[in-house]
Amino acid sequence: MPDPEQPERQTQPEEPEVDPLDAAHEALDRARSIARGKGLRPGSPAARKRRDAHPGVVDPKSRRDPQPLGQEMDRLVTNRGWAADVQVGQVVGRWPGIVGEQVAANVEVVAFEGTVLTVRGRSSAWATQMRLLSSTVLSRIEEQVGEGVVTEIVVQGPAGPHWRKGPLSSGGRGPRDTYG
Repeated sequence: MPDPEQPERQTQPEEPEVDPLDAAHEALDRARSIARGKGLRPGSPAARKRRDAHPGVVDPKSRRDPQPLGQEMDRLVTNRGWAADVQVGQVVGRWPGIVGEQVAANVEVVAFEGTVLTVRGRSSAWATQMRLLSSTVLSRIEEQVGEGVVTEIVVQGPAGPHWRKGPLSSGGRGPRDTYG
């Protein structure tokens, strides 16, 4: 018997729980039917074959696909911090193209420290010639290799002969005392 003092509760019919997978399946079915209405055949094996029909075509957005060698080398050099070393190598490797064959045959790169390039002339005449050409060579290096790679060129003359031979040479006046 119902209690007259308590108001009667109205019972609402319980809503059935909706399974999220069922909602996803329904959405997929709707998308497939729309695609069929447009004349497409979603999920058919022929569509997959068409995608693989061109195995040589590379998707540039995919990191797993092969990338151009130059692009990968640039990424490797940047990630390893080799940019400065590569620029030094470019200056030394391109030296004949920068200064010309005749000058390169008589003036060689001796050292590259920081942004200072040190070269040595085969004779004092070539060293003088290189001193005169240094501003032109600096501008060519900027054009071909990059700006700021070389900021100064130090030119050395030919090295004189040294009379010390081997690790056991003795100190002293050297050959001067034998030419008396």
